[in-house]
Amino acid sequence: MSLRQHGDHRRRSRHRDASQDAAGLELSVVIPCLNEAATIGRCVSSARDAMALYNISGEVVVSDNGSTDGSVYLATAAGARVVHCPTRGYGAALQWGFRHARGRCVLMGDGDQSYDFSLLPLFVQRMREGAPFVIGSRLKGRIEPGAMPFLHRYLGTPVLTWILNRLFGTSITDCNCGMRCIDKRTFLSLGVVSSGMEFASEMVVKAAVQGVPITETPIDFYKDGRSRRPHLRPLPDGWRHLRLLLSHAPDHTMTLPGICMLLLGFPLVLAQLTGPITLGHAHLDIHYMILGVTLALMGTSATTMGLAVGATMPRGKVRQLAVLARARSWFSFDKAASLAAAAFAIGVLSDAFVLGYWLYHDRGELTLWFTRLTLFGLVMMSIGVQVGMSALLLGTTTSAQAAPEIGRMAAERRSLAHGRRATLREQSTHVLN
Repeated sequence: MSLRQHGDHRRRSRHRDASQDAAGLELSVVIPCLNEAATIGRCVSSARDAMALYNISGEVVVSDNGSTDGSVYLATAAGARVVHCPTRGYGAALQWGFRHARGRCVLMGDGDQSYDFSLLPLFVQRMREGAPFVIGSRLKGRIEPGAMPFLHRYLGTPVLTWILNRLFGTSITDCNCGMRCIDKRTFLSLGVVSSGMEFASEMVVKAAVQGVPITETPIDFYKDGRSRRPHLRPLPDGWRHLRLLLSHAPDHTMTLPGICMLLLGFPLVLAQLTGPITLGHAHLDIHYMILGVTLALMGTSATTMGLAVGATMPRGKVRQLAVLARARSWFSFDKAASLAAAAFAIGVLSDAFVLGYWLYHDRGELTLWFTRLTLFGLVMMSIGVQVGMSALLLGTTTSAQAAPEIGRMAAERRSLAHGRRATLREQSTHVLN
């Protein structure tokens, strides 16, 4: 065997051994890192020691986000495999690490020693029992004094967790916990895209929307070992978490509130067309009609936007209520455009009647009834415009989604045609030979 053949053989052997080792890994511990030289080595060692102690076949992957303080060297020296994430951000680093992980399950945890990696067997045990997604709960475990700011512990995390549970039907206690374990294939199927701190919330949201069971386990939380300011920015990052939660539940945040406002506001407008109304001791005059106009307009805007988002979003991307499924299927471009045209026409005719009456009577003074009719016409025209704009949005979004699908189908047809031509050439060559 020549030296070149011997080298090729050794390279193939190393590649085969590495593939076999990777195929047998049960766990990959993924740690995002940005200038964590003071703590990253101890975090890696703690995770490796825990896996060795409990006979867990695994690896530690440090996803570096551009460290300049020697973190990469220290992580490698401690036994981690370092991958370099080209995109800045907490979520981006974790996604990069997850995609480069070799284990069947991936466990994430911060590299500042705030999480105890010796607890990872708790997560592995739950995964072995069949749980596809396990989240730690700091609020159920022990929190070291000074580890979590007062507002984070008693306001930020509980409020965001409550909102998440209400919107997505989950029952977790700590949506912001940064130590969690998930089956790698399950994670890849979720389609998580957030690059910032809201990555943690998006994982839970996408799992809940797609029906992935979520299990919790209590963990301890410690004061971090950093000698610098943390990467977390409470107000901007808190807002990004909240924004993600609200935007992934359009039925709860837009459609349902819009329907409620519309059902309350529009009847008020209609009831005031004939004049004031007395209900018991309450006297409802034109001021309530103005309130009804306001509610009707806000309700129309929220309802149509929610239906447009629900009708265009792929299944499994946002939380949708089954009770509104028929409304979403009905809300097409043609039907919305027809409804918009009808509402706008009614408004124009109402105000045209008022204008004609005023001109016919030499621009004289109009009674309050004509003012009510004018308001009714204006609200109908406004509703028509809002519904029409939502129809345009729906049509534009649908067209944009259809274009890549058409391109994919054309590419498949070209590939099939190429394959048939290649087969015919092979058959022709075989016949000639």
